[in-house]
Amino acid sequence: MYEKAGEKYFVVDSHMHFWNAGPANRVPGREDLAKGWIECFHAYQSLGPPETHWSIEKFQEYTEADLMRDVFEDGHVDVAIFQPTDLKYWYTNGFNTTEQNAELKEKYPDKFILNTNFDPRDGAEGLRPFEERVKRYGSKGVKLYTAEWRDGSRGWTLKDPMAWRYLEKCEELGVTNVHVHKGPTIWPLDKDAFDVADVDHAATRFQGLNFIVEHVGLPRIEDFCYMATQEPNVYAGLSVVTGAEMYSRPRFFSKVMGELLYWVGEDKMTFGSDYAIWEPKWQIEGLVDWDYPDETFSDYPRLGTEGKKKILGLNAAKLYDIDVPQDCRLKEEAASQDDAVLVEQT
Repeated sequence: MYEKAGEKYFVVDSHMHFWNAGPANRVPGREDLAKGWIECFHAYQSLGPPETHWSIEKFQEYTEADLMRDVFEDGHVDVAIFQPTDLKYWYTNGFNTTEQNAELKEKYPDKFILNTNFDPRDGAEGLRPFEERVKRYGSKGVKLYTAEWRDGSRGWTLKDPMAWRYLEKCEELGVTNVHVHKGPTIWPLDKDAFDVADVDHAATRFQGLNFIVEHVGLPRIEDFCYMATQEPNVYAGLSVVTGAEMYSRPRFFSKVMGELLYWVGEDKMTFGSDYAIWEPKWQIEGLVDWDYPDETFSDYPRLGTEGKKKILGLNAAKLYDIDVPQDCRLKEEAASQDDAVLVEQT
């Protein structure tokens, strides 16, 4: 929880990771791909404040103690949602798998929500293992990585009928939140495999699911905004937007936030730090303090305190049915709850 000027912000970091990209975890013969991947990731961290930059050695293999301190002790986060990314084509045991994340979830059950993933290239044979992971870990969401390499394939699409089989399974199992990485790429993946067009197709077909477009499709922000405004079940995941743009390109950050507030609205935007690329503390404090820099942005909607509370945690809490303390709720919701208690007592 973060508190400033008498206002309390319940914080859900809806997009974070605990990865292993060290040399011992690299597939023999593909070390250059694994090394290039993590070095590209590391370069993104340089877009945050200098005092938050890590050495490449720490960035490859940070510790559990680093994560718990940066996210929960110093980082103001109340609940964090793990988003897995397997990348087993060049990381032997995977980069950031459901099973690896589950070890921390088991140690700190109240701190983490554990999402899993699927890949339609597993075919019908993959449906049963997917269902087993969902039931074992209680997952209410999935993270999809449509540009992931596998053998000769360099990606897949949500328009694929086999992807529909998995989304139908999500509906059947109550996995209602589909987080899709769409936007910035990391070497050596293909940028076009992260295009948002297939989300448009899937969101219309599966209206019982919520599609949280992580990184809002950057650099295709206009494509995302026009698509998201027509699809009521598409959300804007702000990871990368805050981490890569708020400090290094504040005017572009304001433009992106303005477009999102105008087209998508504060009720469908969720905060994610993308830890460990960036630490949550400076992003959360910066978002609470944020406003447009000058009047050239006057045709965009303003973001007030209640909107910031929604984006930092209340919207994700609603998607994942997370209980929010009374003193962190919106004033209207808190008053409504008080009235309900009074009615019960009379």
